[in-house]
Amino acid sequence: MKKLIIALFCGAVSLSATAGGNIANGEALVKKRTCATCHGADFNKPTDPSYPRLAGQHADYLKHALVAYKRGDGPNGRNNPIMGAFVKDLSNQDMADIAAYLHSLPSDLALKR
Repeated sequence: MKKLIIALFCGAVSLSATAGGNIANGEALVKKRTCATCHGADFNKPTDPSYPRLAGQHADYLKHALVAYKRGDGPNGRNNPIMGAFVKDLSNQDMADIAAYLHSLPSDLALKR
């Protein structure tokens, strides 16, 4: 019985990791695409104040933003030629992986009241 519980737990954790994105693949993708050039080496201090901090952001928000850049101009899209070029060839899984990686990073984002 104990082995069954452990197997079920490991399966659930594995499924959760797959559904949420692969952090290691996301890290490789952001390094390959040189995202840190604009968003900062630790993704907390962008090179320009108009660029967003990515570290620690919610993974679902990050994936939604990447999908919107891929859509480009039009309904529910974002028009930015730099980001559009970076995401053009990404699959949905690639975007989920990038989002999972960026979400996993330590962040200095805080809720202010």
